[in-house]
Amino acid sequence: MSVSTSIPDKGVAVVTVDFPPVNALPVHGWYDLAAAVRSAGRDPETRCVVLAAEGRGFNAGVDIKEMQRDSGHSALIGANRGCYEAFSAVYECEVPVVAAVHGFCLGGGIGLVGNADAIVASDDATFGLPELDRGALGAATHLARLVPQHLMRALYYTSRTATAAELHAHGSVWRVVPRAELRDAALELAREIARKDGTLLRFAKAAINGIDPVDVHRSYRFEQGFTFEANLSGLADRVRDGFGTKDETGKTDEPDKTAETEEPADTDGKGSRA
Repeated sequence: MSVSTSIPDKGVAVVTVDFPPVNALPVHGWYDLAAAVRSAGRDPETRCVVLAAEGRGFNAGVDIKEMQRDSGHSALIGANRGCYEAFSAVYECEVPVVAAVHGFCLGGGIGLVGNADAIVASDDATFGLPELDRGALGAATHLARLVPQHLMRALYYTSRTATAAELHAHGSVWRVVPRAELRDAALELAREIARKDGTLLRFAKAAINGIDPVDVHRSYRFEQGFTFEANLSGLADRVRDGFGTKDETGKTDEPDKTAETEEPADTDGKGSRA
């Protein structure tokens, strides 16, 4: 389990997340990711950072099992702060960040790609926030950067996912390619960016962030407050404990596999919002 950095080309740093089996990050993983992105962005030789992942999917969010093992709230607080740090590191990175997304991008993964400067995705990539099925709230701030407002709300309330092709149609995904071509496609865009003057790129990143219409830091922390309130009230535990059991309609949800050995199930049971 690790976060590593490589330099495949001059001016391009690739930060790769590898937390088997599904890249559900524990608390320290979020902090490690934040540190790696910040370090890469501070390097005066770096002009673009590519954020990538190994394994079956880009990111499955937080390690729910870590929180379930904690009898108090330290794991929850750690996850809240760790996610905030990682999302902020991507947003505040001194140079542009290109997210290379494959497979599932769920929960905290949306926070990462929503704060990236550009997204290249494989044709098997799906994006979603299953937070309400996990007894949590958050990252609507970042999903709203990927899809229009009403679609964001519908996806959030239903826990459904959207495909890379759908996000490409909305303009948030730069390019959709076969999975085998994802790394090359992301590096191609990163190289194009890295050919610009490094100092001017840093000015451009700061300028674009400065005119952003939404304060992503403040809005995400506002969301996180409701996550903690749900936990303090006991509601979050009841929702998580009930996931995978029959509800009052007789419908049986898929088991929560986020931090286990199987790929995260699509929480709507259908695989896509369509």
